[in-house]
Amino acid sequence: MSDLRITRENARFQQWEALLTNRSKRHRNREFLVQGVRPITRAVEEGWTVRALLRADGATSTWSDALWSTTDAERVLLSPDLHARLSGREEGAELVAVVEMPEDGVTRLEDSRRPHGPVVVFDRPTSPGNIGTLARSADAFGASALVVTGHAADPYDPQSVRASTGSLFALTVLRVPGPGPVVEHAHAHGYRIVGTDEEGSALADVDLTGRLVVVVGNETHGLSSGWRTACDEIVSIPMVGTASSLNAAVAGSIVLHDALRQRG
Repeated sequence: MSDLRITRENARFQQWEALLTNRSKRHRNREFLVQGVRPITRAVEEGWTVRALLRADGATSTWSDALWSTTDAERVLLSPDLHARLSGREEGAELVAVVEMPEDGVTRLEDSRRPHGPVVVFDRPTSPGNIGTLARSADAFGASALVVTGHAADPYDPQSVRASTGSLFALTVLRVPGPGPVVEHAHAHGYRIVGTDEEGSALADVDLTGRLVVVVGNETHGLSSGWRTACDEIVSIPMVGTASSLNAAVAGSIVLHDALRQRG
């Protein structure tokens, strides 16, 4: 496969640069940018479709050389200054991957590589970084999927992908407009739905074994009324000290860790 070389800003480059900041274009084109060694490596290892690899002309490393020589994706050499604008690094030394965005249908929840792990729902998160942080914990504690519901930040925003340090690619990732499709799927497949909130049963007293959906609410407003109604149980995390609440991603991480402990 021959390499495409781009030395000055053109329509193709502008399309890729728009993926950094323009959510609508990401989802219209069903693709997003992945920066960095570990995230790109995880995307490839987990079988996500890489549409293109973008490399600074003249740059080389053992890792990037190996991936460049074995990829089936389009290979594009960019001038160093153009590559730096996409890579987030002034030297633009590593690859940037253009990765295909998967479909959002809830039927994909049954195709997870971790069919026995919890499904994590993040309800209307406003911070892409929090989505990435929760994805990282979901991966670490054996969850099968991350579902972002409602009017929310984008799980494919570069901040989310970076914060996940590649863990996003180990999960089945979905976006759905509201609780309905996930709740129907949960009821049809024998899941219990457990929400997190300041008012609820103590975490230590709640059974988190079996097929489980863990719902984490919005950073400021908590669970929506729709999710609160759908939950079989609400769990709270005991705290001491002066903190009024926990970061949403941190709270979700604690519940997922306890679910892992209970599963043994």
